[in-house]
Amino acid sequence: MSALLEVRDLTVSFDTEDGVVHAVDGISYSVEPGKSLGIVGESGSGKTVGTLTIMGLTRSPNTTIGGEALFEGENLLTLDEERMREIRGNEIAMIFQDPLSSLHPYVTIGDQMVEAIRVHRNVSKKAAEDRSAELLGMVGIPDPRQRLSGHPYELSGGMRQRVMIAMALANDPRLLIADEPTTALDVTVQAQILELVASLQRETGTALVIITHDLGVVAEVADEVAVMYAGRIVERAPVDELFARPEHPYTWGLLDSIPRLDRPVSEGLTPIPGRPPSLIAPPPGCAFNPRCEFAMDECLSVIPPLEPSPASAGHLVACHLEPRKRERRR
Repeated sequence: MSALLEVRDLTVSFDTEDGVVHAVDGISYSVEPGKSLGIVGESGSGKTVGTLTIMGLTRSPNTTIGGEALFEGENLLTLDEERMREIRGNEIAMIFQDPLSSLHPYVTIGDQMVEAIRVHRNVSKKAAEDRSAELLGMVGIPDPRQRLSGHPYELSGGMRQRVMIAMALANDPRLLIADEPTTALDVTVQAQILELVASLQRETGTALVIITHDLGVVAEVADEVAVMYAGRIVERAPVDELFARPEHPYTWGLLDSIPRLDRPVSEGLTPIPGRPPSLIAPPPGCAFNPRCEFAMDECLSVIPPLEPSPASAGHLVACHLEPRKRERRR
């Protein structure tokens, strides 16, 4: 199956008063129709910047963008703003991280949804309102017709996130990007939102890119996982393969940071030591080397390429450790 979205060697940097921030440094991945890709990593790893760039939302005189982002063969990075408006919210939609700041506080939910529909569809206001009520009902909001006249501040965090999902699905997009869709939600609501996203994807056949720092979220909804660190993808694999046989020390650290039911409560979690590097002046060689207990001389000077693992087909890893030393002992 051909890829719906194919990102090739994407780079994004920002000129600031302190220097050039290399936010995304040559990432590549693809998403097929109906499939899900999880992009995971700590805050500041470049996850969100990469997808915002694909949506055309980082363009400015201080931004330098390179590479390609092919959506059905069309390079999104070189399209003019008029063409991007046709695609954004129509062919590609995004669920933003914070629905309270993404939704206009003074405009009713109905007016915001109707505008999102009529910008891309030649329909009457009444038809757009009917479609909005249908979508709110689809995402599990009670009394959807009545909710159209309400404002975002009248809803709970989980309900606001459901409104954002409904707006994203309003025009039947081919690709849905979800940026931390469960941040700041309690675990019960988080589970409901993840199940909602997964069920809607199954029903509509929409491709999904989900951005998160939580590998538990990735395990729930993704078919493939890309682990990012300091603007680069350091490991990429099918989700079952990544959890069964992780090969990068950073991925090991992320997995060790997750609470597990098969370990004693007294054992506690194992945090990754240190902090993510500055993207203005990253360390030479592998950016993870200051925090990696397995760092060698080569790690301090040579950036490891993302290469196929000899242990498994479809598993890519960027690490200087020999494959036999990358065997995970859990």
